[in-house]
Formats: sequence, structure tokens, C-alpha cells
Amino acid sequence: MTLQESGEMYLETILILSQKKPYIRAIDVGEYIGYSRPSVSRAVGLLKGDGYILVNEDGHITLTDTGRKVAETIYERHTLFTELLETLGVDGETASADACKIEHHISDTSFQAIKAYLRTPPEERRPLQIHLPAEDA
Repeated sequence: MTLQESGEMYLETILILSQKKPYIRAIDVGEYIGYSRPSVSRAVGLLKGDGYILVNEDGHITLTDTGRKVAETIYERHTLFTELLETLGVDGETASADACKIEHHISDTSFQAIKAYLRTPPEERRPLQIHLPAEDA
């Protein structure tokens, strides 16, 4: 099943929260991303049914291996694009919000190419040849 953007957001949130707390509940996820209890409950049911998360009898949520892989992929994209935009001079809040939009829509091929380019030492990078229109004075 292909995840929607909202499903990816939930998985990323569960990953982030699991790095900060010993256990995660649906209410924690809702508070973190600002979604209503019914929305979170529905999403948790769908993610559980599709094998991305497990929910134990106490309501504690954990990522399955599949869910963790998706969450780590999205989180890596978010982190890279946030840092890149901040390096370009974008304020942290805007950079994070924009990274959140980019992370869900960029292809894996393009992301891997950007990541490889940024990992290459500057002196070894192929120069960018971007032709921008002149700015109005």
C-alpha cells in the first residue's frame, strides 16, 4: 500500500517521539502534531491495519520494521532539507515548514542525487550551471 502524506507524518512523529519518550500513545501523537483525537484514532487504526505500527493492550504504539524504515526515510529528508535551507539563510521555522512539504513529494532518485551532491567535497563537485534571470534593480 502506498502511504499518503498524512500517514508519513504520523510515522515520522512516532519516530521522533520514540527518541524522547519510553512509550508513545495516540494522545502524544495528537498533541505533537496538533490533530484531533478522532483523526489520530483513525490514522492509528489504518497504520496498524497496514502493518506500519503495533499497539499493545496499554495503547503504547511502536513502529514495525516497515514503519520504522518509512519514518527514518522521511525524517532523513526532513533533516537534510531543513539544514540545507538554513544554510541558505532561511530562518529555522520556515526551513522546517518548507522541508516538511518537500520531504513528501520528492522522488527517491532526486533525493539521493541531492544527498550525493552535498556529500561530495566542494572542490570535487561539478559546478552548478543554473541560469537565473537578472533581478530587477
